[in-house]
Amino acid sequence: MDKVVATAADAVADVPEGASLAVGGFGLSGVPNVLIQALFERGVCGLRVVSNNCGAMETGLAVLLAAGRIARVTGSYIGANKEFARQYLAGELEVELIPQGTLAERLRAGGAGIPAFYTPAGVGTQVAEGGLPWRYDGEGGVALASPPKEVREFDGTEYVLERGIRTDFALVRAARGDRHGNLVFNKSTRNFNPLAAMAGKVTVAEVEELVEPGGIDPDAVHLPGIFVQRVVALSAEQAGAKKIERRTVSG
Repeated sequence: MDKVVATAADAVADVPEGASLAVGGFGLSGVPNVLIQALFERGVCGLRVVSNNCGAMETGLAVLLAAGRIARVTGSYIGANKEFARQYLAGELEVELIPQGTLAERLRAGGAGIPAFYTPAGVGTQVAEGGLPWRYDGEGGVALASPPKEVREFDGTEYVLERGIRTDFALVRAARGDRHGNLVFNKSTRNFNPLAAMAGKVTVAEVEELVEPGGIDPDAVHLPGIFVQRVVALSAEQAGAKKIERRTVSG
């Protein structure tokens, strides 16, 4: 099945208002910037995003965030994103912060058809006991707090129940992909991309290099095409447009 879509705009044309999105990337690494820009140009609002972080250096999801297009974020790192912090504290943005490993497993579990799992991460904290501010009221008070979660003991150790995550759509970026949607990621750009792709009911992948079926050794595939519904081939200019978050020079 040929899953290639002509343009990024076509690939996200049916993402509706209020859709939930799993988005790959970590910092500036492996972020599907072209698909995010296409979504921004569509003007869709009220998006519920699941991603490790919400953009950096005014790129990636920060484009949607600054435009007020995101209503809710489920992630593990706010970082130095001042606009994210401003919207959160002002009560404009709902935020569910969870441990990074738990976020990864919730995405993977959702994609694997596992509705929930137990983990020791967060036991004895507000992650399990509830009370984490999901939304502020803009005046320093908490308008919505996280609910308590089920905690069970296994072999003398307590574990908290976490739900798997499924989203309406997923946006990811890969180094190589074929027309069947099989993907290969380059080193650290793999990060959350395969997990986000698994969690999406409709997954769109932007690929820096598009090859024909058979052009990728089956043993080299990081994510099978069964998890990908649409593929967008990037131009050489789009594929090469990569920023460096912090340049380090050694002498």
